[in-house]
Amino acid sequence: MTAHPPPPPGPPSDRPDQPEQPGRPDRPASSRPGPARPGPTVTDRLLAALAGILAGYGGLAVAALVAVLVRPEAGPVPAVGDAVVDRTPAAVKDWAIRTFGESDKAVLEAGILVLLALLAAALGLLALRRRAAALTGVALLGALGALAAVTRPDSTSASDALPSLLGAATAAAVLYVLATRLTRPRPATTGTAAVRSDRRGFLLAGAGVTVGATAATLAARGLGSTRSEHAAASRSALRLPRPASPAPAVPPGARLPVEGISPFVTPNKDFYRVDTALVVPRVDADTWRLRIHGTGVPEERSFTLPELMRRQVVERDITLACVSNEVGGPLVGNARWLGVRLADLLRACGVRPPSEGGRADQLVARSVDGMTIGTPVEDVMDGRDALLAFGMNGEPLPFAHGFPVRMVVPGLYGYVSACKWLSSLELTTFAAYDAYWVPRGWSARAPVKTQSRIDTPRPFARIAAGPRPVAVAGVAWAQHRGVSRVEVRVDDGPWQEAELGAEDSRDTWRQWVFRWPATPGRHVLTVRATDGTGAVQTGRRADVMPDGATGWHAVEVTVAAD
Repeated sequence: MTAHPPPPPGPPSDRPDQPEQPGRPDRPASSRPGPARPGPTVTDRLLAALAGILAGYGGLAVAALVAVLVRPEAGPVPAVGDAVVDRTPAAVKDWAIRTFGESDKAVLEAGILVLLALLAAALGLLALRRRAAALTGVALLGALGALAAVTRPDSTSASDALPSLLGAATAAAVLYVLATRLTRPRPATTGTAAVRSDRRGFLLAGAGVTVGATAATLAARGLGSTRSEHAAASRSALRLPRPASPAPAVPPGARLPVEGISPFVTPNKDFYRVDTALVVPRVDADTWRLRIHGTGVPEERSFTLPELMRRQVVERDITLACVSNEVGGPLVGNARWLGVRLADLLRACGVRPPSEGGRADQLVARSVDGMTIGTPVEDVMDGRDALLAFGMNGEPLPFAHGFPVRMVVPGLYGYVSACKWLSSLELTTFAAYDAYWVPRGWSARAPVKTQSRIDTPRPFARIAAGPRPVAVAGVAWAQHRGVSRVEVRVDDGPWQEAELGAEDSRDTWRQWVFRWPATPGRHVLTVRATDGTGAVQTGRRADVMPDGATGWHAVEVTVAAD
């Protein structure tokens, strides 16, 4: 018998009778892994990012709607924004004010929304592979918003957490539904029709989310405007009383006829606004109350707006300045204020200043949004026209400037005196309590420093030389001390006295003008002022922190030859 050699071994798939390998039993064909599922395509990733953004949109829309019902300031964007403002270093805040001016809050809100959109897109991409992790991320963002809301200084209820929590729940539900459309199991023989069906379902669900979120946003705005209309109606219905002590007429010579100079009275729409409120409080004057309490107040008192207006009403022209105003900056304005003397009200409540044996040396004003501002009791009771103001330039206070009542104290920077949307006054001591700005590096006491500014010509202006002198003009202020002299220097030449506008009062700024016989070339113009006590404005440059900037304002101009 002829022996035949064994057949050559074939590939494993061609050997149906191969023996079992030790410790590794054969698996039935049904349990063997099939072809690897391909990873998500570029389109899938784009749709996943869109899913995250739509989930964020839906969550924010629901949060905004709930916030209208709870409290507008409890919404996640205002709450997180205020938390960011509270924890931002003072130097960064000053940079934001210098760079963006009164638009700093809008820039912050836009930045928060952009960041949320990026986070939402990232969570949408994560949901393609790890849906549970993505949903956990949404929950964490909701918890962060809730924590920011309930830890606001003006938060009085755990219900402030509801907008963020319900918004996060909505976002999680939307992300789950949309991610399911992109990640649902497909048949083994995946074909074009199955892919189209998944994406079609995603697009339909996404369109539904967009419509629902937009409807919720519009509803929130409608309800918010209804609530705001009550406050607006109370302001419109307010009739300012005639002052028992009217402001003297502005002297004719106070307004210099110079083009480009700041108007003597700053219109309300142009008056600077610097505060931490992302949402301007719109307080209903009909329900507003002012509470006065604390050390040295025998019995706590409460006043309504009509009760305040029935007291002796005074009218005064007072210039306000912000401590964040850099040398030559725009954060200063002059207005005619109507209100009641704060000292009279405090005395009616039994308060005495420290010079008369009073136990409290600090008056802490609280705003409806939780801001606290500390003012020396002695300063508001030393005879100056410290006011609780409800009128500004002949009309009720604008909402942006503190309606229905704010503080105005001449001679002090706003951060230690000018509390807007006032809700309470507490008598205490500087040793016992630090107001909002003090732990953030600002001085507890901050009298206004003498400052002067060149309004015209503007920096780097080109001026045509001619037979007539060039008007160099601006304003100077040293509230509660007054301005007695303004001088201008051209390049490194001598100081030359400028013409001063008539003084309205020592609590207002003064306009000035210097007639300069300009010569061709590049020149530097510098200004300085002397206050009513004879003290000359210092030329030493200092930053706004901790109690206001110092230095001389200077502009460079070019005079063109004829």
